[in-house]
Amino acid sequence: MNFDGIFTPAITPLTAEGAIDKPAFAQVLEHLIESKVHGIVIGGSTGEYYAHTAQERFDLAAQAKDVINGRLPLVVGTGAVRTEESVAYAEHAKAIKADAILVGSPPYALPTQKEIATHVLAVDRAAGLPIMLYNYPARMGVGMGDEFFAEVAGCKNIVAIKESSGDTARLHRLAVQHPDIALSCGWDDLALEFFAWGARSWVCAGSNFIPREHVALYEACVLEKDFDKGRRIMAELMPLMDFLESGKFVQSIKQGCELVGLRAGGVRAPMQPLESEEKQALQEVLSVLKRNIAKITEGSHHG
Repeated sequence: MNFDGIFTPAITPLTAEGAIDKPAFAQVLEHLIESKVHGIVIGGSTGEYYAHTAQERFDLAAQAKDVINGRLPLVVGTGAVRTEESVAYAEHAKAIKADAILVGSPPYALPTQKEIATHVLAVDRAAGLPIMLYNYPARMGVGMGDEFFAEVAGCKNIVAIKESSGDTARLHRLAVQHPDIALSCGWDDLALEFFAWGARSWVCAGSNFIPREHVALYEACVLEKDFDKGRRIMAELMPLMDFLESGKFVQSIKQGCELVGLRAGGVRAPMQPLESEEKQALQEVLSVLKRNIAKITEGSHHG
């Protein structure tokens, strides 16, 4: 499993009544495939997995597999509070022949390093698929540290890590101490730093609606090794990164999708939709960003 490139954690569109909008979800996936992203993640935070029933998650993953139909790698998230639930999502991912799974530490319980390792290894036994670890201490309450990595060192399926601590010291340690685990940027405003440290992958929610601009940064840094160009692209992306971190992340991603003509619908409670002035502000950020990045990337075309 090659995690190189832009992996989009797909949104989950909702109907006006709050049910999952399956035709709109298929449309989201087709849009991503056409946009030339490199992989799709289902059941991530951006997909609002925490607000879905188990059956909804099974159905979404199965639908994604059917729609994508091998055209791009499909990564299925296994996040859950209980190990038994994560194992069930992993078994289902195996049954539908997903390409890989995303495995984090269970939130709320605050497991020890050894307990996180036991959880990850149980999920691995259930799926037997390539694993992208997901280190997101701000959401999970605990991070994956040195003791965790020592405990899972023998696990051949752990091939990548989505590093979402936002801690550059952690990024440096991973790059230096675990060169066998592919680094994936999971903290959007550090994308340039990740690429400088050898990451070849970025799991970025914004690629739901401006995929080409995210791909442009990946191509500049990873394929062209042109960090001057990369820095200029990143500078133009920063106002969006700042907007997304203002506290209404999923709502903003869904609104971005609406702005490019996708049906996204609202968000599930406890989240609440954006205010009209927030929608306006996002639209302004995006129009400036698109215009400026187009100027930077003109004259360099990749197939």
